[in-house]
Amino acid sequence: MKFFIDTADINEIREAASWGLVDGVTTNPSLIAKTRRPYADVLREICATVDGPVSAEVVATEAAAMLEEGERLARLHPNIVVKCPLIIEGLKAARALSNRGIKVNVTLVFSPLQGLAAAKCGATYLSPFVGRLDDTGHDGIAMVEQLVRILRNYGYPTQVLVASIRTPTHLLRAAEMGAHVATIPFGVMRQILHHPLTDSGLEKFLADWRATKQKI
Repeated sequence: MKFFIDTADINEIREAASWGLVDGVTTNPSLIAKTRRPYADVLREICATVDGPVSAEVVATEAAAMLEEGERLARLHPNIVVKCPLIIEGLKAARALSNRGIKVNVTLVFSPLQGLAAAKCGATYLSPFVGRLDDTGHDGIAMVEQLVRILRNYGYPTQVLVASIRTPTHLLRAAEMGAHVATIPFGVMRQILHHPLTDSGLEKFLADWRATKQKI
């Protein structure tokens, strides 16, 4: 499974990348807005920091305008993946961008059939939002399992990029389901690396070593 970090904070990206866990980055208009910096500047800095896919979302809602924005974003760096929302106009844009050789991440997927539609339109990635689906009383991770199975059934090259991950349990279940990618907030990425038994075990090892009064 590939780990993408879900943030536009360059400091979080650099820190997580130093752990060796970041295969790519996902952003969205909300995350970019938090930086209070020009969109293109943020994306260029991210691409200079992480050598992997960087998802950048269009903000238009009509296909022609999405296509124009997507082409403009793709010109910023070869690693840019254009995010389009799963609406009819977004699928039109996704197909057009894909036909131009531009990688596309179809986002805001909330049902298996929406995901199948994205795959048929040439999406490189499709992004089911598991946390937001859980908020409505549904099992978001169950949808991930359905998406993985559907893509495997028909041999689509589209990858399931699990989004809206809120907890390590979301990530664990997505990995068990065989999802190709998970995009993870910085806080959750830190959480998966910590366990109290790891901390207590290390403390015991070091205490025993100090008692020997040796040096390495």
